[in-house]
Amino acid sequence: MRDTVPVPWDAERPLSAPPVTRRADSEHSAPDRPLLHRLAAERATGAFTRAGGTLFLRDGQVVHAESPAATGLDVLLTRGCALSQERWEAALTQAAREGCVAQHLVASGQVPLGVLELCRRTALYDAAFFVLAPSGGPGRFRRKVRDPLGAGGGVTPAAVQGETVRRLALLDRIWPDARTDVLPPAPTAVGGRLRMVPDRQLRTLELADGTRTATEIARVLGRPAFHTLVELRRLAAGGLVVPAQSARPEGDAAEGAAPAAPAEGGTPVAASPVHGFADPDVALLRRLRDALEAL
Repeated sequence: MRDTVPVPWDAERPLSAPPVTRRADSEHSAPDRPLLHRLAAERATGAFTRAGGTLFLRDGQVVHAESPAATGLDVLLTRGCALSQERWEAALTQAAREGCVAQHLVASGQVPLGVLELCRRTALYDAAFFVLAPSGGPGRFRRKVRDPLGAGGGVTPAAVQGETVRRLALLDRIWPDARTDVLPPAPTAVGGRLRMVPDRQLRTLELADGTRTATEIARVLGRPAFHTLVELRRLAAGGLVVPAQSARPEGDAAEGAAPAAPAEGGTPVAASPVHGFADPDVALLRRLRDALEAL
C-alpha cells in the first residue's frame, strides 16, 4: 500500500475552501465535500496548518495535532505520569530523527502503551480544538509531511471536527463570553470572599492572577487547555474572574454595574457581564460554531 496519495491541489496553495466544480447544465450541482473529508477520502498524508496550529494526517487519519495554545503531549506525560522531563528530552534526541518517539517510549519501558495512548489522544483533541477554531483563517496542506512523534492509529477528521463543535457548544452554554479564553483572567472582588468552590476550580482560580493566560494556567497545572477554558468559563459565570483588562480593584464597584447575585450554596453568580463591555453577541458565536460545523 502506498504511504501517500497525491491530492489534486498545489501543496502550497491556500486552502480556505475546496475548489468547486460547477456544471453548466444545472443550477443545483452538489458542492464538494468539506476539505478535511476530502483528505480523508483520498487517504492523504501530510500537515494541514492554520493559524491555530497543525493537524498531521496519515492515510487520511488525524494521528497528531499541535497548537501553541494547547497543552502538549510532553506536559501531559511529564506532569501527570512518571516520565521525567530529562527522559522525555532524551527520547526526543534518540528517536525524533526517525519520527518514532512514541514507539521508543513504549519499547524502552518508560511509558506504558495505554498511558501513552490516553495522553496522546487527549493532546490531539486539545490541539485540534484550536486548529479548527472559527477564527483560524485559511489553511495550507503540505503533502508527505510526517508527524514528529511517529504516533500510532489515528481518528477520522469527521470525529475531530465533531468533537470541536461539541466543545464550542459546551463553552457557549457555560458562559457565552470568550474573552477569558484569550485574555489573562483576574479575580474579582467577589473572588476574595469564597466559601464553596470545588478544589479543581480553586486551583485554577489561584493561578488566575491577571498575568497568566488560560494556556499558561493549563501548563502549570499539567491539564489540557480546553479543560482549563471550561473551568475559567465557569468561574466567569460565577462572577469570580473577569478578563484582566476589565478587572477592578477589590472594593472599587463600577458605577452602574450590576451586583453579583448569590446562587444556591453561597457561591455568587454574576448578574450581568462586566460594566463597560457590550453583552456578548451570542447569535454571532452560534453562527461561528455553525460555520465550523460546515467545514
